[in-house]
Amino acid sequence: MIRVLLADDQTLIRAGFRALIDSAPDMVVVGEAATGAHAVELARSTRCDVVLMDIRMPGMDGLAATRAITADEDLAGVRVLILTTFEIDEYVFQALRAGASGFLGKDVEPVELLDAVRRVEQGDALLSPVALKGLIANFLAQPDANPLAASARLGALTAREREVMALAGAGLGNDAIAERLFVAPLTVKTHINRAMVKLGARDRAQLVVIAYQTGLVSPGEFPEAR
Repeated sequence: MIRVLLADDQTLIRAGFRALIDSAPDMVVVGEAATGAHAVELARSTRCDVVLMDIRMPGMDGLAATRAITADEDLAGVRVLILTTFEIDEYVFQALRAGASGFLGKDVEPVELLDAVRRVEQGDALLSPVALKGLIANFLAQPDANPLAASARLGALTAREREVMALAGAGLGNDAIAERLFVAPLTVKTHINRAMVKLGARDRAQLVVIAYQTGLVSPGEFPEAR
C-alpha cells in the first residue's frame, strides 16, 4: 500500500482527497495536516510514502515544509507532490529547489492524480504542462555565471545516459522515451537511475533541474512532451 499524507489548510479539500485516495485499492491516507509544521511532524511519525502538499498554509507554508522533509535524512524515502491552485512560475522553481518530486494543479482529473501519486512514489518526477513551461521560463531568466563548470557535470554520464536525461528533462515519461529510443521502459529506468546516482540527484525532478542548469535541454528542442 502507498501511504499518503494530506497537507492542506482547507478541510473540505482534504476530505475530497481522502475519499479519492482511499478509493484506490493500492493507497491509504495515513494522516492529515492543516499547516506545514504539522505536515513535517506527521511525515516523521507516520512514515508516509507520499505527501500531497498545498503551498499556501498558515505559519510554515508548503514550500518550507517540503524543504524540511527533504532535508531530513530519516525521511529520505518520503516524496512530496505539490498540489495547488497557484501554478505560478516562481512557485514551480521554488518547489523543485525545495526537493519536491512533482507539481500539479488542483484541477487535475482524479485518475491523473492517482497516477501521479503512483509515479512519484516510484521515484518519477511529475510536472503539469503549465509547471514545465514555468520551469523553462525561470531557467531562461537565470544568469549562467559559469556554463563550462555546469556542462562539466555531465562528463560522468555515458552518451545514452545523457540522451535519456535530455528526454526526461523535456518532460517525457519512461514509456515515451522507450518508444522514441526503441528500447524497453526498464532500460530507460536503469539509465535514469544511473544518471541520478552519478549526478547526486535525489530524484527525477532534480535530474530535470540539472538538465536545464547544464544546458543539456533547451526550450523548443523537442516536440511537446507526452
